[in-house]
Parts: sequence; C-alpha cells; structure tokens
Amino acid sequence: MTTNDKSGGIAILVTRDGMGSSSITLQHKLIQTFLSIIEENGQLPGAICFYTDGVKLVVEGSPVLAELRSLEAKGVHLIVCKTCLDTHGIADQVAVGVVGGMGDIVAAQWLADKVITL
Repeated sequence: MTTNDKSGGIAILVTRDGMGSSSITLQHKLIQTFLSIIEENGQLPGAICFYTDGVKLVVEGSPVLAELRSLEAKGVHLIVCKTCLDTHGIADQVAVGVVGGMGDIVAAQWLADKVITL
C-alpha cells in the first residue's frame, strides 16, 4: 500500500453512491470535494474500497472518475467489489480500479492502521 508519513496506512470504505444522505447531487459534490482535498493535501490513503452502492462511483459516467484516476495514478489502490458490480448489473462499465472480492477488501482493512467509512 502506498501511504505517506501522516496517513499511517489508511483504508477508506465507500459504501454509498456519494457522501452523506442528501440529494444525489449534493452527495456527488461532497465525495468529489473529499477526494480532491485528500489528493491536494497529499494525504493519500493506501486503499479505497468500494462496495454496495459505492461501486457506482467507479463506472463510466461517474462524476468522480477524474479524481479517482488521479489517486490511482499516485499509487492509491482502488478495490471494487465484484459481487456488488454484478448485483447492480454494471460489471462491464468499470472505468477505474481493480475488481476484487470481499477477501481483497478484508485484506486492505487488516493491512491498514486506520479504517474510515464514508
């Protein structure tokens, strides 16, 4: 996992199609801002894991693809739940990240010093 000296091996779990529980427009704006800030500040997590509705953020048409591609290019592991993609019928639309299983998500959590759920 790629981390800097301040992140301490952080794994972020994204379980929603955005951030919070307001309108989808606000949820998307908040997650976009969150991802931009962690990148700009150099506070890179080791991994970001996407499951349940969170997988909708890694597919074509997602409003945060640019931010996710940039984070991935800087070494952040983006792990996407295959079961969730299949359940939503969007497995063929993945635009960023590595499709894995729950074992990969559990491994990322165990390797992390801290786990943050959005």
